[in-house]
Amino acid sequence: QAQLVESGGGLVQPGGSLTLSCAASLTLFNIYTMGWYRQTPGEPCELIGTIRDGYSPDYADSMKGRVTISKDNAKKTAFLQMNDLKPDDTAVYYCNAAFFGATYWGQGTQVTVSS
Repeated sequence: QAQLVESGGGLVQPGGSLTLSCAASLTLFNIYTMGWYRQTPGEPCELIGTIRDGYSPDYADSMKGRVTISKDNAKKTAFLQMNDLKPDDTAVYYCNAAFFGATYWGQGTQVTVSS
């Protein structure tokens, strides 16, 4: 059973930075499109961006210009670097791995932006 485990969440002050990691137990990690999403209570899950081998990362408008998505195939890990965080960025952040009909989700990691 494939598993994704996010880490790196926590409390950060406005204007601060945070890097989230997503460790994947996928046999062929490199073939998957890795995505980052976030969700606040009562709101739909919101795409932050995706990355797949051979292509530049694709960012949604939600955090464009303040985030960088990367992946390390050797470590089977995806990363979400977030800068200039705002209180509105407070949410549970999830990673996703997708390849054709197969999709996997992590359990999420809480990010709270507050002074």
